[in-house]
Amino acid sequence: MIEFARNVRLWFAPEEVREEGGTPDYRFSLANERTFLAWLRTALALIGGGFAVDQFLPDLRWGWRVGLALALLGAGVLCSLRAVNHWTRCERAMRRGEDLPVSRFPALLSIVVAVVALVMVFVVLVGWEG
Repeated sequence: MIEFARNVRLWFAPEEVREEGGTPDYRFSLANERTFLAWLRTALALIGGGFAVDQFLPDLRWGWRVGLALALLGAGVLCSLRAVNHWTRCERAMRRGEDLPVSRFPALLSIVVAVVALVMVFVVLVGWEG
């Protein structure tokens, strides 16, 4: 938990990351940044999907519509927070010459998106109206 709190502080002070270890090959830092941006694009897509479910499925029962929308919106929020945390952790690891950190988040995100997609397939096939 202390490490997470330190990482959160570093989100807003990235210059402090440079104080650790040596400077890695700039190509690795740029790849880390591209990965960060890819996670942000994923987060924006999930957030957009959440709003789309809420706005474009008015005939879906309120509980289902809100539940699906909130699942997508929540996944988008978590994805954006995970992006910056992972960027910080990877940058620090590269500077220290350590192995890159691993995460279960991609698997968790995949499961959430798959469950929402399966529910949406069911809704489309059944034509469930409120």
